Amino acid sequence: MTKLLIIQIQYNLSLYFNTFDCLMAAADQIKSLIKSYTEGDDSRFYATAMQIAAGEARKGHNSVAEELKELINKAKSSQEHLGKQRRLPISSTQKDLNDLLELVHPDVKLKDMVLTPEVRSSLKRILDEQKKTEILRQHKLFPRKKILLTGPPGCGKTMTANAIAKELGISLFIIRLDGLISRYMGESIAKLRLIFDAMHEFRAVYLFDEFDSIGTTRNQGNEVGEIKRVLNSFLLQIEKEDSQSLIIAATNLPGNLDDALFRRFDDIISFPLPSIKEIRDFYELLLFDDLNKYSFSLDKLSEDSIGLSYSDIKRVSEELLKHNLIYGANTNPEEYLLEAIKLRKKLF
Repeated sequence: MTKLLIIQIQYNLSLYFNTFDCLMAAADQIKSLIKSYTEGDDSRFYATAMQIAAGEARKGHNSVAEELKELINKAKSSQEHLGKQRRLPISSTQKDLNDLLELVHPDVKLKDMVLTPEVRSSLKRILDEQKKTEILRQHKLFPRKKILLTGPPGCGKTMTANAIAKELGISLFIIRLDGLISRYMGESIAKLRLIFDAMHEFRAVYLFDEFDSIGTTRNQGNEVGEIKRVLNSFLLQIEKEDSQSLIIAATNLPGNLDDALFRRFDDIISFPLPSIKEIRDFYELLLFDDLNKYSFSLDKLSEDSIGLSYSDIKRVSEELLKHNLIYGANTNPEEYLLEAIKLRKKLF
C-alpha cells in the first residue's frame, strides 16, 4: 500500500471527473482509499483502487484505466517483495515522505523552452528511449534514466525536469534536501533509502535540485562526516537502482561534485547561458503579444541582455507588464527595460 499511489489516483480523478455527480462519487472513493490506507486494510485499499480503474474503463478512459491497473500491480508487487519486516509503520512512512518529497504537477513541454540544439537533441534522445523501454529491454538494453544537469542558475535545469515529466505523462517529485540532511542528521541514510524505495513503488521523475549539497567531493577535509556517509549511500543506491523512474540531479557547481558521481549517470547535460540568438528567441516567446505595440529594438534589447540567464530575462520581460499596468500601454518602455537589464546585471 502506498501514499504515492493515492496521490496519482487523486491526480487522475481531478483530470477526468468534471461533473458534480462524478466529483461526489470520486470523493467517496478517495475517502474509502484513505480510510483503508490509514487502517492498514490492504484488501479494501486495492479493491477500491481497482473499482476506480474499472469505472474509468467503462467511461472509455482506457489509457487512464490501464495506468491505474499498472500502478496497483506494481504497488502489490513492491509490497510483497519488501516484506512486512522491512516496512516502516504507516504513520512514520507517511510523515517521512511528506517531509522528503514535494509533488509537482508538470506544466511545461520542451516546445515551450528555448534550448541549444545540443541540449534539445540530448533531451529528445532521453524521451525517445523512455518511450521505447520495452523494445530496449527485450534486447537486454536499458533507457537513459539517470541524468545530471549542470549549468549556471536560471538556465532551465529545473524546468527541464518539469518538461521531461510532462512529456512522459508522469509526476515530478522534488527531493527536499533540507528534510534529508538538516532535520534528520543521523537518519539521513535511512531517509535516502526510503526515497529510492519510493522510486520502485511509483514511477515518476525524482529531482535532486542543488545536488552539490550532498554530492560534494569526499576529498574536502572540512566536510562533515554525515554528508560523506550520505554521498557514499547515494553512490551505492544509484549504482543498483533499477526502477522505472527517472533520477535527475541538478547543480550549479559541477566542479564541487565527487568524481565518482559522474560515472553513475547515463547522461550529463550542460546548460550554458543563452546566446544572443537564444536571448532574442526567448524575448519573442515572452513578449509576443507586445512586440507590435512598441517601437523598441529587440536586437538592442537582446544585445544588452548578453550574460543574463533565462530566469533573468523572464524577470526583465515581466517589467514590461508591470510598466503597462502602472503607466499605461501608450508609453514606450524601452529605456525602462534597458535599465531593468542593467539592474539585473548588477546583482551578480
